[in-house]
Amino acid sequence: MNGAGRITVAITGASGSIYGIELIRNLLKAEIGVNLIISDPGFLVLKEEMEIGWHGNDDEITADARNYFNTGKNLNYVGNTNYFSPLASGSSGNGTMVIAPCSMGSLARIAGGMSSNLIERAADVIMKESGSLVLLPRETPLNSIHLENMLKLSNLGVKIIPAMPAFYHKPRKVDDLVNFMVGRVLDMIGVKHSLVKKWREEAQT
Repeated sequence: MNGAGRITVAITGASGSIYGIELIRNLLKAEIGVNLIISDPGFLVLKEEMEIGWHGNDDEITADARNYFNTGKNLNYVGNTNYFSPLASGSSGNGTMVIAPCSMGSLARIAGGMSSNLIERAADVIMKESGSLVLLPRETPLNSIHLENMLKLSNLGVKIIPAMPAFYHKPRKVDDLVNFMVGRVLDMIGVKHSLVKKWREEAQT
């Protein structure tokens, strides 16, 4: 994937907002543009977990986010109620969208085809236009409803990457665990990275 494309990254109200933030950081590092959507609960979790207090209209949040990531026009924030966004229309084509983290409520509404906000509508558009939708759910334990919804979406071609970091790479700090998950997402959407070595890669070099 080259830098000409834009990827939509959505952050919902599940714990683990750092996954979305670090995903954006690495996409921008790879010179890939990002359309960012954040749900209202997502803003609350960002503030609680990462002390990120972005607020205001779309332009103001875009400016805050660009300042945070030290980037320019490669990053745009789109309000979660902005149904005039091209992301809400199938005419914008089949793109790539990652929801990280993805709450079980958002996952359930996407699985049920209920578009109550732009995140859910954009996900619906990606699916119906045969694009690439990746969800990073963060919940434990999982009940049967959660599992059934994930199976339904998986059968429709959605990639489910639960926030389940591995330990074979001998993580020494939280960043190592986060990078493992972000690296798996980047692998899934075809973006090269050096966040973590693949299994047995060290033995082969």
